[in-house]
Amino acid sequence: MMQRRGFLRLSARTILAAFVVAAFPGTAALAATSAQVSDFFRAVQMDDPKTVKSLLAAGVDPNQPNPVGGDPALVLALREGSMKVFRVLLEHPGIQLDAPAVNGNTALMMAAFKHNQPAAEVLIQRGAAVNRPGWTPLHYAAASGDENVARLLIKHGAKVDAVSPPASGAMTPLMMAEREGHPDMAAFLLEKGANPTLTNTEGLTAAQIGERARTAR
Repeated sequence: MMQRRGFLRLSARTILAAFVVAAFPGTAALAATSAQVSDFFRAVQMDDPKTVKSLLAAGVDPNQPNPVGGDPALVLALREGSMKVFRVLLEHPGIQLDAPAVNGNTALMMAAFKHNQPAAEVLIQRGAAVNRPGWTPLHYAAASGDENVARLLIKHGAKVDAVSPPASGAMTPLMMAEREGHPDMAAFLLEKGANPTLTNTEGLTAAQIGERARTAR
């Protein structure tokens, strides 16, 4: 009788566990060890899709921030240029395209900053947010001087005069282009309707920010 009771308790636990995993696939991530998480993010950095697939199957949550650096897997893959892993992550059913890094960066923001137009295109196609409160992908494209990515973002509704958080200076993409020394990008944004009279928290326009940056160089 004791053996049968033990069997019944075991069966109930097994059935319940199977139900939870089936209903909430992300729950399996709770089983991942800290060593597996560490190995996973190392594999992302090394562009090792085989290991990434194996650790995803073992329950590692790709949307959690890397304990070292704070980037979720998609952001880290784009930061490191790990495009084979990037494609694996895109196909993972639990991937969150807009999962932010600890510093707020998203995958689309990183693609914009890294001049990775193909990644930006596929992220937008799959529903990544072009606009968001505070810093936006267009800020990052402007800062990196990537007119092609900026054009892509604006085509899909990016707000040309998006404003970064006040704590970060209330900067617009035009201000970022001027600050980072990208006159062609600044001209492009003006052509697309950017407002040159807006000021940051210091009361400076984009042109004034650009002048100060040129003087400091």
